[in-house]
Amino acid sequence: MQLTSFTDYGLRTLMYLAARPEKMSSVKEISEHYDISRNHLVKVVHRLAQLEYIETTKGKGGGIQLAKGAENLLLGDLIAQLEPNMNVVECFDAKTNTCRITDSCQLKHYLFEATKSFTDAMNKYTLADTVKNSAFMSL
Repeated sequence: MQLTSFTDYGLRTLMYLAARPEKMSSVKEISEHYDISRNHLVKVVHRLAQLEYIETTKGKGGGIQLAKGAENLLLGDLIAQLEPNMNVVECFDAKTNTCRITDSCQLKHYLFEATKSFTDAMNKYTLADTVKNSAFMSL
C-alpha cells in the first residue's frame, strides 16, 4: 500500500501547523519548506479546510492554522479522510471490480483485515505525536 502524494502533503501540512500552533502560516511558506508544488498544496489546503482540520484567514495577517488541537487528531482518521479510497485491490470497489475470482477469493478478506489494522494502528497516534521531536519543533 502506498499513500497518495495528496495525503502525504496533507499530513506534512498538518505537521507543519502543529509545530507552530500559535503562528499563522501560508501555503507559500509550507510549499517552500518542503519543496513541493504550491499549486498541488493549494488543493490539499482547500480539502483540509473543507474537512475543518484547518482554519483559513484571508488578507493581511491571514494564513492557515490548525482548527483543533493536534492532540485531538488521530492519524488513521486523517489518512482515511485524505485518501481517495483505501482500496488495496480492485475487488474492494464493487462498481469497478472486474476480477473473475472475487466470489471464491479468500485473499480479499485478509487484505481488508490488514487495511483495517493499518488504520487502527495509525489511530494509536495523534498529530501531536508526530511533532514531539525537539528538532522538528525548531523548524
